[in-house]
Amino acid sequence: MTEQFLAPAARPEEDDVERSLRPRSLDEFVGQQRIKEQLEIALQASRAREESLDHVLLVGPPGLGKTSLAYIVREELGVGIRCVAGPALERKGDMAAILTGLEPRDVLFVDEIHRLSSAVEEVLYPALEDFRLDIIVGQGHAARTLTLDIPPFTLVGATTRTGLLTTPLRDRFGMTFRLEYYEPAELGIIVRRSAGILGVEIDDEAADEIAARSRGTPRVANRILRRVRDVAEVRHEGKVTTAVTGEALKLLEVDGHGLERTDRQLLQAVVERFDGGPVGLSTLAVALGEEPDTVEDVYEPYLLQLGFLQRTPRGRVVTKLGRAHVGAAAKEEALF
Repeated sequence: MTEQFLAPAARPEEDDVERSLRPRSLDEFVGQQRIKEQLEIALQASRAREESLDHVLLVGPPGLGKTSLAYIVREELGVGIRCVAGPALERKGDMAAILTGLEPRDVLFVDEIHRLSSAVEEVLYPALEDFRLDIIVGQGHAARTLTLDIPPFTLVGATTRTGLLTTPLRDRFGMTFRLEYYEPAELGIIVRRSAGILGVEIDDEAADEIAARSRGTPRVANRILRRVRDVAEVRHEGKVTTAVTGEALKLLEVDGHGLERTDRQLLQAVVERFDGGPVGLSTLAVALGEEPDTVEDVYEPYLLQLGFLQRTPRGRVVTKLGRAHVGAAAKEEALF
């Protein structure tokens, strides 16, 4: 069983730790019960028939477990996996080379699949439906099409923006799962499990506090846990207590709702500079010194979930809840 990563890792050490914390089976995967139940049935049926699993599309904000589910599919089927980011596939030949290198029933995981080029998508269509590659040889009147059979495989696509997927590609997925934000109780279980893997002694109340400030996202929970562990090891005796957690969260500038400095700056910018809104996305991005896509995909989803921000046809508007939080945050910062 081989495992290949076609996209380079930006921070190898962090990536290694992150991979060690990922669940390796559906039993270890916390939350998303509806998805787990449906996927388990599909996996059992696939194993019983000794067929490749139908293609799977995973939709949801970053950090909710899309990559983990792709690896779980691979583990449950006992096959190989090829991983690639959508933007890295620029030419038809890139996709053709990957597809011809797959073994029967292998998993091909494409992250950010909504960013595939149209040329690469065209190669995928016959591969997904009929497990074949159509290759055009020659040019003009002398051009002819060669058809290559490829082994049956499972495409697992992950996207944060399903609306950017073309209809022909979206329709070729047999299963589409939308991952939801996690409840604090579920995140508490994840924090305790991760602490055990990292060898960190943690109080239950400290684990619950980290979970409560993790924006409903396991990746954020694990990131905060690692930073709290650093504070515990450097400034204390290594055990993560409630007091140590509070000290670390204050140092990280993560408030009671899980908002970080940039989140609060976004709300403050709309309230103080634009009288609460509405303000256009591009204008807001310039005010924050961020790219519009970053504001829309990274910062806004959680603020919308909390009810602090609204998207209207005229632009972004901070709600009464958001205004109250901005005022409370300003008072808290004034105390320090």
